[in-house]
Amino acid sequence: MKICYLPFIFLILSALTNCTPKEKSLNSGEPQAYQTVSFSEMEQQVIKHRAVEAMLWGMPAVNLDLMYQAMLRETACRDNQMLYWSGLLDWKNQTLTPNTDVIYFTPYFDTKQGGPVVLEIPPADGGAIVGTIMDAWQMPLEDIGPAGADGGKGGKYLILPPGYSGNLPSGYIVLPSLTYKGYALIRSVLKSGSEEDLAKAVEYGKRMKIYPLSQAQAPPPTVYVDAAGVLYDATIQYDIRFFESLNRIVQYEPWLERDRAMIDKLRMIGIEKGKPFAPDAERAQLLNEAAGQGFTFIDGMYKEVVKGGAFAEGSRWSFPQSIAMVFKASQEQFTDPNLYPVDARGLLFSFIFFTPKRMGEGQFYLMALVDKEGQLLDGGKTYKLNVPANAPVRQYWSATLYDLKTHALIREMSHAGRSSQSPGLQVNEDGSVDLYFGPKAPEGKESNWTPTDPKGKFEILFRFYGPLPSLFDKSWVLPDLELVD
Repeated sequence: MKICYLPFIFLILSALTNCTPKEKSLNSGEPQAYQTVSFSEMEQQVIKHRAVEAMLWGMPAVNLDLMYQAMLRETACRDNQMLYWSGLLDWKNQTLTPNTDVIYFTPYFDTKQGGPVVLEIPPADGGAIVGTIMDAWQMPLEDIGPAGADGGKGGKYLILPPGYSGNLPSGYIVLPSLTYKGYALIRSVLKSGSEEDLAKAVEYGKRMKIYPLSQAQAPPPTVYVDAAGVLYDATIQYDIRFFESLNRIVQYEPWLERDRAMIDKLRMIGIEKGKPFAPDAERAQLLNEAAGQGFTFIDGMYKEVVKGGAFAEGSRWSFPQSIAMVFKASQEQFTDPNLYPVDARGLLFSFIFFTPKRMGEGQFYLMALVDKEGQLLDGGKTYKLNVPANAPVRQYWSATLYDLKTHALIREMSHAGRSSQSPGLQVNEDGSVDLYFGPKAPEGKESNWTPTDPKGKFEILFRFYGPLPSLFDKSWVLPDLELVD
């Protein structure tokens, strides 16, 4: 799908030039005269425009930094340790569109001080891991687990700092990184929704290790820090805090050759390597206004892209081509000299975290913002989704709800979704499953129901873990949501 940015560009140019004609001459052939603006007014308009550009460009790194800052602020976990959740996620995990049917492990690494870092993954003998190791821009270095480089045999992944020239030991899966910081998004997959299998998934995940390469001969015990029950807010902040986060990244990480064009643009909004980010009250207000405008643009672009990215002909379920383009470009480490989808990447990381190295092998996703009639999903109404029999998965499927504005789990809800592993799930005689979403459960359908906030709009992410070919050849199609009342 192609997005037309001409109206947006026209508005920007109009704002920059304040192009109100003093007079209009339709047939004289004389050029129109325009009112002029002062340099100060023009400068403010350009700063706002560049601030919005910086938001789109910096979104994936800011997204990661906000998760990292939540870890530092809310837990005792630190770099090169293992942050995890000992239970399935609830609404207190305010990250972007997380999965509530797996056990999360998210180690954050830093190679600047201690050099290369080892992440050790166990073989898939007592569990299954789906995950990806990423740099500070959430560009995938490698997938891990059965769908990753170790192929389920387990392995030692060696993450190198930028420009590393030391000797490389044998027996490692070597991952050169362009940045010092990064993280791994790791999901330990449950065999079923039982408490016993949940405990096994936690136990299996805790077999992972992370430690500096310098201590590989006698690795210290990995420190595990449990974040279950912690209000862990990493939602995108569309105000001055966005630029404070972006400044932290610019100060810590090296400039990448592909991003050198941003150096002067960031300097104009007050972000410059080696200098403090200290906007005065007037500049801070300007950046707050720009961040608000950035949200308006990103939110509008998101709705247009998702609505127009039908996965199957005529379907309201979406996997936009712009997302596929970003995945492809990042998987190739942006080596194509004619492709650098900054705007699409910024949009993507405004509602998700993580980019897989091999999309479609370990997991696949479909998104919905609207019902069968094309209306935005309203938390005050009730909807039905029929999941046909023989869903194309080796492991499980799930449908999870999120707040349309924040893209995080809807706050204060008892649960966020249902899956093929949900205990007590009612299955129809034909093998299909009817799911319900609304403020109140239909009578007798509590086990198949997910609550919504009647005061807000919501979105749904349908996950396929271990997707099968019938999903991609469209011989199995997920129906649209139907309004019940």
